[in-house]
Amino acid sequence: MKKFVYIVTDRNRTSMHVGMSSDLIKTLDFYKQMPNLFFDNGKQLTRLVYFEEFKTEAQALSRFKLVSRFTRMQKERLVRSCNPDWIDLTVGLDFENILLHRNLTNQVKLSFSSLS
Repeated sequence: MKKFVYIVTDRNRTSMHVGMSSDLIKTLDFYKQMPNLFFDNGKQLTRLVYFEEFKTEAQALSRFKLVSRFTRMQKERLVRSCNPDWIDLTVGLDFENILLHRNLTNQVKLSFSSLS
């Protein structure tokens, strides 16, 4: 089973949170549905800026413990090494999820004669 270590931040990048999850999309949906659970309104951690995928829980836990001890500057360097513009990576994850689960009957079928 896959495990993920991730970093989420708010829109102003004032707060950063390191987490570990086996279902990254579900975890991020939880953050978006419950924005005030951990922080106040100004610090809604809804922007995924970094994640790593691991095959075992032991590998993920080891990396999680290491990244959790990073200073803010080290976390920022880690994010910038892969995501220099701090783009929200949930868009790509949701797109992959939609492609995997979309219903193919909604597609338009074209005959070969209409293409020529």
